[in-house]
This record gives sequence, structure tokens and C-alpha cells, in this order.
Amino acid sequence: MKRFLCALLACMMLLSFAACGEDSDDLKVGFIFLHDENSTYDKNFIDAAKAACEELGVEYCQKTQIPESNACKEAAIELIDVDGCDIIFADSFGHESFLMEAAKEYPDVQFCHATGTQAHTSELDNFHNAFASIYEGRYLAGVAAGMKLNEMIEAGEFTAEEAKMGYVGAFTFAEVISGYTSFYLGAKSVCPTVTMDVKFTGSWYDETLEKEAAVALIEGGCKLISQHADSWGAPTACEDAGVPNVSYNGSTESRCPDTFIVSSRIDWTPYFKHMIQSVMDGKAIETDWTGTLDTGSVVLTDINENVAAEGTAEKIEEVKAMLKSGEISVFDTANFTVGGETLTTYEADVNTDADFTPDTEAIVDGVFCESKFRSAPYFDLRIDGITLLDEKY
Repeated sequence: MKRFLCALLACMMLLSFAACGEDSDDLKVGFIFLHDENSTYDKNFIDAAKAACEELGVEYCQKTQIPESNACKEAAIELIDVDGCDIIFADSFGHESFLMEAAKEYPDVQFCHATGTQAHTSELDNFHNAFASIYEGRYLAGVAAGMKLNEMIEAGEFTAEEAKMGYVGAFTFAEVISGYTSFYLGAKSVCPTVTMDVKFTGSWYDETLEKEAAVALIEGGCKLISQHADSWGAPTACEDAGVPNVSYNGSTESRCPDTFIVSSRIDWTPYFKHMIQSVMDGKAIETDWTGTLDTGSVVLTDINENVAAEGTAEKIEEVKAMLKSGEISVFDTANFTVGGETLTTYEADVNTDADFTPDTEAIVDGVFCESKFRSAPYFDLRIDGITLLDEKY
């Protein structure tokens, strides 16, 4: 009798757990995008959202051109009340606070957000952040850039001392600093004399400003350009000037066939599938999720063999294997200095507050541990070899 009761109780628990899940035919996912498919940043999310929902057989709803304002909260509420969505995802950093307000009002709906910093301190069970170790992808793209510089040096186009890159950034935030620093360190790993200038636009998406920034960097002697901004402005400026370019969030080869080398990007499909499957299975979504090379979340586009230096593909695979095995680390403090000094300790602002107070020791065993203590980047060091021509917050 005792065994029977135990078995009955176990069955009831399983049935109760299963009831918490969602059938794919009933589940609806709502996506909020800052721009639309004309933005390389948003297109990357849009493509992944469609792919994940189609593969899992769930209904997909989206709202585009949603600014970082209360319009985000309003969009989320409409997706829930009008469209019947069970999961809401927003793709821009500035959406976070407004999405959290909606999460407080709808505790039975799951809210997920890319690039945000507040989920791990919000104490909201239904609010989640996600990002990926894209610094590893940018490092690999930097290796491709460094090899191209070496090829140009060997061809006599400029000297090793003139190997300067340019970088178009949106804002002087940790996410952008982490990105341009990892790109630079990748290039420096194969081209030791490289330096880099950075210009900021003060906007995630402004084709005119991004193009103007790239032109100014080229006129300032930069031999190769990369970016953390969302339009075609910088790549097309490079194509016009015949300057090699490493883009972001997707290939620009179709319009820049003579200058595009490679692009790094986050593939959001694995996270979207994980997010949806968790709800379908009645499982909790992680408060803070970080995708990696191993999860398929950090990827590179195909290499443009017409522009890339010979042997680039093989070198990237070699370095990728070393990153995945832990043989090398992007932010190994032995590979950079700050003010001429090698760092042994650094407190980062991980638990974001209004004053951006440093609160967490980020250097462990000689490596700055990016995306370990939260998914969104917090690397904000100004390392030697990189010159900021301006700053925009």
C-alpha cells in the first residue's frame, strides 16, 4: 500500500509539472525590435526569431521600430493583451527598464531581453537577460584583420609602424569597449605593431554619421576599418575608398565585394529555441544566459576569399580551437597593458547601479573574466594601443 501511495504521488507530481508547460500549438512569442530589417543589428535578431519559431512550431508576433521609451512597455502589453503572447523578447539595451515594468504587471508572462544588465539583481522570476561571448567572435575577426594588415605590409603598401586600424563605435559603453578591444587584441596577436583609432557616433543606427566616421578614420591614416554600429555606412565608405573592412552582424559582401573580409555576429537562434523550449517544458529560464562558441551562439560569416589574406580560414579555425579548449583567453592580462602596467586586479561594475559603482573583482588567474558574472559585457578598460578620438554616452 505504501509503495502504491508513493507511486501515485510521483505520478501526480509529474502531471502537475507537465501542466506547467505549454503545447507548441498554443504558445505565442512576441518580439520587440528597435528598428527593422534595414538595421543589420535587428535583422540578425529577426532572422533568428523566425528560424527558431518555425523549427519549434510556435506562433510568432513582432513589433518593429519600437524606441527605447515607454513605447516598449506599451508594445509588450499589446503583444500580451491583443495577440495573446506567452513570452516577450526585446532586443535593445534601452528597452530593459520599460520591459521590466511590464514584467512586474504580468507575472505569468516570461520576459526576455538582450544585452541588459538588471535581471540578476531585479528579483523578478519572470525577467531574464541574455547575451553571448561575442568578444571571442570579434577576436577571431581581429585575427583576420591582422593577417590582412600583414599581407599589405609584405606587399609594400605601408610599413609595420603604419599599421593602424579604425573602428566606428556607437557609444562609449562597456559593450562597445569590450568589442573593439577584443577585435584589436585579435589583430595584435598576429600583427604586433598594430594600433587603432576609435570614433563614436552617439547612435546605434545612423548611416550618415557612421559613414562620416569611417571616412574621417580613413583620412586619418587607418588602413582597415571595423565597426560596432548597425548600418551600411562604414562598409560602403570602405568600398568607395578601397579600404578593407570587417563588418558586424552579417556579411556586407553583396554591396562591398572588393573590401569585405569577414563579419562576426551573435546567432540568437540557440537562445530563442532554449527560451521557447523551456516554457514548453515547464522549466525556468535562466536569469542570465550566456551563449558561446560551443552553443553555436558566436559565429563568423563566410570569409571573402577575394579580399582576405591567404590562409585566413585555416588560422581562424586554429585560434577558434584554442579559445574553445581554454588554451588562450581573449582578455589574458599578459597580452595588454593599461598606462604601461599589467593589471593584476580590477573591480568591474557588474551589479549596475545609478552611479556605476565597481563591485566585482573581474581578474581571476590573470584573465579578465568577461561575461562570467553576468551575460552582458562589463569590460571597460582603456588599454594601450587604442586611441579614442572622441566619446559619446
